[in-house]
Amino acid sequence: MLALLAPVAMAILLAIALADSVGSAVLAVALALVASDATWFALTRRGAQRVAAAGAAILAAAGLVAVLATHWQGVLVLLGTLVLLALFGVAARYALGRTREAAARRAGAGVVPVGAASSAVLIMNLKSGGGKAERFELADQARRRGIRPIVLQPGDDLRELAESAIANGAQVVGMAGGDGSQALVATVAALHDVAHVCIPAGTRNHFALDLGLDRDDVLGALDAYTDGVERRIDLARVNDNVFVNNASLGAYAKVVQSDAYRDAKLDTWTEMLPDLLGPGADPIDLQFTGPDGRRWDDAPLVLVSNNPYQLTHIAGAGTRERLDSGALGIVAVRITSAHDVSRLVALELVGQAERFPGMMSWAVPDFEVRSGAPVEIGLDGEALVLQPPLRFTSLPGALRVRLPRGAGMAPAARAIALTSANLGALVRVAAGR
Repeated sequence: MLALLAPVAMAILLAIALADSVGSAVLAVALALVASDATWFALTRRGAQRVAAAGAAILAAAGLVAVLATHWQGVLVLLGTLVLLALFGVAARYALGRTREAAARRAGAGVVPVGAASSAVLIMNLKSGGGKAERFELADQARRRGIRPIVLQPGDDLRELAESAIANGAQVVGMAGGDGSQALVATVAALHDVAHVCIPAGTRNHFALDLGLDRDDVLGALDAYTDGVERRIDLARVNDNVFVNNASLGAYAKVVQSDAYRDAKLDTWTEMLPDLLGPGADPIDLQFTGPDGRRWDDAPLVLVSNNPYQLTHIAGAGTRERLDSGALGIVAVRITSAHDVSRLVALELVGQAERFPGMMSWAVPDFEVRSGAPVEIGLDGEALVLQPPLRFTSLPGALRVRLPRGAGMAPAARAIALTSANLGALVRVAAGR
């Protein structure tokens, strides 16, 4: 959290400078940089060094608060700036409403209304998401809708269950579970060209979010079987493994490999980060060709997604505007110092993460990662180790997916960023065009 002080301090610098307190402005910036650098040092060291760095970060943060407390004029300017930004956000959402509605109409062009499924099954993992399927009595609710429930038992092969269901005549196959389970069932559904239904009964349900589903309405997702709509979306593949969301390589993938990760994510990151990005860390061997044709081998974080993620606006970060673009989204982040971390966080806060010099993002139909050793990979949150080279490819329109009629849009499709295009749209609206 202390790393967030750096971008905040930049805004405070502006406020204090406007209040004609140059000396205090310099002090505020210095304290912010100390807090940010000390935080990074604490995260990448162990023992006494970590304790000392954490103490320095806390003292620097306290000093920054003290500087603010003695310059209330700067605080007022900062608050005024925040109010103006909030007002712009409200105005933008109102003025660009017509643009968003047009985007929704375009998205709906490929949607086909469908009636009740004549032969449908729902495979469910009763333990997924803390037992959501049991809590919502999902098996009974499915039977009432004419859907045959199949409960995943210990030792069952999920892919074989889906294959068997289709072999027995199922025309719609659903999965109530996490994103890794969704990917397995979707793979089988796509192979046999039958419709897939996503029931958000996992922990995070990122796939459901980008489909426009309400992740809190588990039972409402069952309406896709009885009175829904159907559309085609992309899948993606790395070597022989299909995924619906993303594949993470490098530092994140190594953390996901830890047995403790699922139960204590933050503690696992804190424990492992010194070994991954600290001064004594072994280099992460990931070699790939960037968007400019240059070969890179020093990016400790690489993410390959099924369609590109929204990176420019915090409200849409981590979601995808589309699932049918026929392209992979590639993000590679090169982090070499504490200043890099501070700058990245600052740009994210103002919705301009793509401007970070160490970040590269682009979209391609195919992508290859090379390495001199087996590669640890987090595939839709599941930990795997694959033999290089890793060949990623988009599978355009591979999956028929059924959704409830009330399904909306992903957050990335709803987000409005402060971009030149959106500012131009505001001007045109104001001019009555």
